Amino acid sequence: MSCWQTIQDYALRSVGIGERRLPTEYTLCEQFTLIGSGMIWNIYFGVLALIFGFFLATAVALGKQSNNRIIRKTAEWFVLIFRGSPLFIQFFFAYFAFLSLKQVSPIFDPFTAAWLGALIVLFLNTAAYSGEIFYGALRSIPKGDVEAADAYGFSGWPRFRKIIWPTMLRLAWPAYTNEAIFLFHATTLVFFSGFPSWGQRGDALYYANFFADKTFNPFVPYPILAGYFILLTMCIIGVFGLANRYLNRHLPQEARRMKRPKMNMIR
Repeated sequence: MSCWQTIQDYALRSVGIGERRLPTEYTLCEQFTLIGSGMIWNIYFGVLALIFGFFLATAVALGKQSNNRIIRKTAEWFVLIFRGSPLFIQFFFAYFAFLSLKQVSPIFDPFTAAWLGALIVLFLNTAAYSGEIFYGALRSIPKGDVEAADAYGFSGWPRFRKIIWPTMLRLAWPAYTNEAIFLFHATTLVFFSGFPSWGQRGDALYYANFFADKTFNPFVPYPILAGYFILLTMCIIGVFGLANRYLNRHLPQEARRMKRPKMNMIR
């Protein structure tokens, strides 16, 4: 089988399109193609969890700063639970919780599938981490900015939308970029947690593990997987860098360069 034919047969296998049988030959082309096919799921989980988590994180940050004790404590406990427990354990308990709810009502059946159940866990997890980042940025907003907004007659929602929220994003963006990168890396845990891979349609790590088991040589599929994630990380940095430039478009060119995101070595 030619490499082009392999790409045609297996490029979309992870989403159920193309050849259903796994290959019996384990050439570099098969490994690049199938691991690349699995990246579709990693991108799916990462993008949707990031989008929905962004808005919940903003609400969590505002909740932690609220004067209402119930709202403040709810936000604090949410952050504590999802930041304090390992993500792998969250996947495990969420799957069995959804499995129990499925026995009560069939409406919960989609929640036991990774495309929805695992997405909810990732969404809540990144919202907790991002919420803490945004909360720190909220507390770091210069008082002069808020006082100037008051002096110009801004209050309530207009003040938040035009002054507080943009300033919060500018301050939080470098750290939030790191959180986005960690989130995409965390998607590799989905199919190694409680959520099953239906019809062998797994993510990139699922296929890398398959080839490592079949060839007894992990030094080929895992570097391929790492290469894909390095490329994905570069794309994330590029997209977030453009967003960072837009958020800081009012600053001089020299000041914009100083606000480039820096990678954290540990989370």
